[in-house]
Amino acid sequence: MELTQQQSLPVSQAQAWEALNDITLLQAAIPGCEGITPTGDNQYEVLVLAAIGPVKAKFKGKLQLENLQAPTSYTIRFEGQGGAAGHGKGSADIRLEANGPRETVLHYTAKASVGGKIAQIGSRLVDMAAQKMATEFFDKFKAALQERYQVAPEPAPVTAPQGLFARIAAWFKRLFG
Repeated sequence: MELTQQQSLPVSQAQAWEALNDITLLQAAIPGCEGITPTGDNQYEVLVLAAIGPVKAKFKGKLQLENLQAPTSYTIRFEGQGGAAGHGKGSADIRLEANGPRETVLHYTAKASVGGKIAQIGSRLVDMAAQKMATEFFDKFKAALQERYQVAPEPAPVTAPQGLFARIAAWFKRLFG
């Protein structure tokens, strides 16, 4: 499986880097994460409850950060065991690009392989589960950034009615105030 995407973060590059290295913030943002424990320099043990299709399991894994280029990029190497559910391993390249004083674009490419029951489910379900987890992570991560750095959420776009209905609505508004 390979997943390549980018996300716009509402903070400076330095703030994004700080948040990406904050264990407490990451634990709260990672779906199903029950713990992240440092085990050495840039090494962590992670406990995650994950559901991939009909298979639900608690995965115990190891993370290692490599190629750290603060505040621009790093690589995460990971491997995990989910007992009878199977196992997985892979890496993710993370790169931060400043796009102004209060916006940073996070680029990532994750590559992973799975084995055991998870592999038997099929790559389509595994890819969908990975995409869902990434979406949930970034939703929570952005909300945490907004709270931590007092960033106002983006306002919902205002759309004006168009065509005949807009003219009728305006006419009623003028008549009945």
